[in-house]
Amino acid sequence: MIDLVFETGKSAFQTPLRMIWLPVEFDPEFPVKVCVSVPKRRMKRANQRNRMKRLLRESYRLHKEILIDHCRKHQKSFAIMFIAQCNTPLKYAETEEKIILLLQRLTRINAQVAE
Repeated sequence: MIDLVFETGKSAFQTPLRMIWLPVEFDPEFPVKVCVSVPKRRMKRANQRNRMKRLLRESYRLHKEILIDHCRKHQKSFAIMFIAQCNTPLKYAETEEKIILLLQRLTRINAQVAE
């Protein structure tokens, strides 16, 4: 699934986070599948990579309803990958802000396509 997201997925960028998504077959129980990545090439230290991944997962967890409600309403499902493209971990507030913007952008793009 991850290879397919990279090969055929669409991308959105909110500095320094990148989101790649791919519409998949609708699953009402799990309408959104999420993966998080922090490349070793950018962030050398494992503890920094792990912290960044925790921040991304927590930000998504707290704000996933933005997208999940939209998916259930329009009977859509997505496979999403968040990639951090920064050299040091972001502060939580900044990470949260970027995740919210990316989720809102995806719902807006999907709503325009549905019309």
